[in-house]
Amino acid sequence: MADTKLSVNPDIPVSGPEGNLSVPEQAKAENGAQKFWNGALKLVKGENTAKLIEDFTAEMTLVAEGLCEDQSKLRREVDKMITDEDRHIQKVESKIDLVEKTVDEEKNAVDQTITELRNRIAVLEKKTSKESSKIKNSRSIVRDLTWLVGIAAGAWVLVTIIQKFF
Repeated sequence: MADTKLSVNPDIPVSGPEGNLSVPEQAKAENGAQKFWNGALKLVKGENTAKLIEDFTAEMTLVAEGLCEDQSKLRREVDKMITDEDRHIQKVESKIDLVEKTVDEEKNAVDQTITELRNRIAVLEKKTSKESSKIKNSRSIVRDLTWLVGIAAGAWVLVTIIQKFF
């Protein structure tokens, strides 16, 4: 069982059940560990890190420039929308002002018509009161005349009766 190795890499020795390695084996193990570590770093870092950093920086610069252009385009669109909205607001405000002016003019016209109608009603009430007083006078005259005719007729009847019997 001491001969079985757990490591796949032949450069890295595995200690046996005794747990102690000899000095050349230990140096070989350290050298293998260093090789393993360097290999892992190469995989992570890559062999030409400076070129990778330069490529990354160039790509990020390109992305940043694209974002800046997009932001500028969006700012122009927002400014255009604000300008269009301001124009729309001005149009609506002018229409509101026109409607308010028209409403005020119509209100004044209606007020004037109401005033004219009230004046006409006052004149008609005066005429009606004058005519009703004339009608009252006419009724009193007719009533008085009726009494006079009744008295005259009664007197005539009395005179006729008296003349026939005496």
